[in-house]
Amino acid sequence: ALGGLGLGLWRWQRAAMAASEEEDEEEEMLRQRFMAPPVSGLRELRQRRRELRSRMELLIMETQAEVCRALAALDPGAAFAVDTWERKEGGGGISCVLQDGEVFEKAGVNVSVVFGLLSEEAARQMRSRGKSLKAKDGKLPFCAMGVSSVIHPKNPHVPTMHFNYRYFEIEEADGTKQWWFGGGTDLTPTYLNEEDAVHFHKTLKEACDKHDLKLYPKYKKWCDDYFYIKHRGERRGIGGIFFDDVDSPSKEEVFQFVKSCAKAVVPCYIPIVKRHCHDSFTPEEKLWQQLRRGRYVEFNLVYDRGTKFGLLTPGSRIESILMSLPLTARWEYMHTPPESSKEAEILEVLRNPKDWVH
Repeated sequence: ALGGLGLGLWRWQRAAMAASEEEDEEEEMLRQRFMAPPVSGLRELRQRRRELRSRMELLIMETQAEVCRALAALDPGAAFAVDTWERKEGGGGISCVLQDGEVFEKAGVNVSVVFGLLSEEAARQMRSRGKSLKAKDGKLPFCAMGVSSVIHPKNPHVPTMHFNYRYFEIEEADGTKQWWFGGGTDLTPTYLNEEDAVHFHKTLKEACDKHDLKLYPKYKKWCDDYFYIKHRGERRGIGGIFFDDVDSPSKEEVFQFVKSCAKAVVPCYIPIVKRHCHDSFTPEEKLWQQLRRGRYVEFNLVYDRGTKFGLLTPGSRIESILMSLPLTARWEYMHTPPESSKEAEILEVLRNPKDWVH
């Protein structure tokens, strides 16, 4: 009997060692897939891998790596600086930024996973959007995570692209949790290319249609309305999709939708970059690109909700929040393009959004 017990113990030890080796291999595979170790740590994520918060963190890490590698493949002379940072109040992030490449003037892909207590200013901003938040002794514990990217190419015939996918969770006074997802992907060309616009929108529509045929038209309109520069009377770009505060039909279903959208980022944009990154351009076209970037800056600093939330959150990393700003931009007094010019053509679309998929 004792011999049998010893044999059983030996088998258990062998099984435990094999399981440990398997876990180490899994960790190494994850480490190679990402740009840097996750904020929450690989072991903790593996232990909580069935929880949605962990799955979302893995998704944003994978999305960051996929996009960075796709961009680096197009600009082999440049490299991403990988900057990991910690937030004193809780959490941290990974900022990956490429600057002054041959193809990309500035490309940033950021991941952040932050938690702590929501500031009163941030809570007020959320309540203004209709959120009913019941604080305990004035405190609201929260967790927010997301991946955010802005890509500014050098060639004016390659459009700027932005995407962001995020998850937010708040614990109220009675212990109940409110959660929601937000995000989107949008394109900002300097010059209109209808083939590019159709490809971009069709790719996003396909991602939405996997879940509900009503989502693309709804989120396309939301995007056109959200990226509106009121003081200019024009959109920031030709849109895409945008959504926020989405908390139905279920956490799992919304997560799967967000995953489909994140996976559509590379196929909706990289073919456009490949098509135009070696196009010739004139000094006048480069000037127009600089002026359009000025409008991009205006929207991000005056209206963008994510920028405002970041600046209102204690311990936020300002460099990462303002990563979306281009390396160069220009403002000219009373600049108006000639009628019937290519510059006037894009302005017409920015003032009157089009349906690109029908």
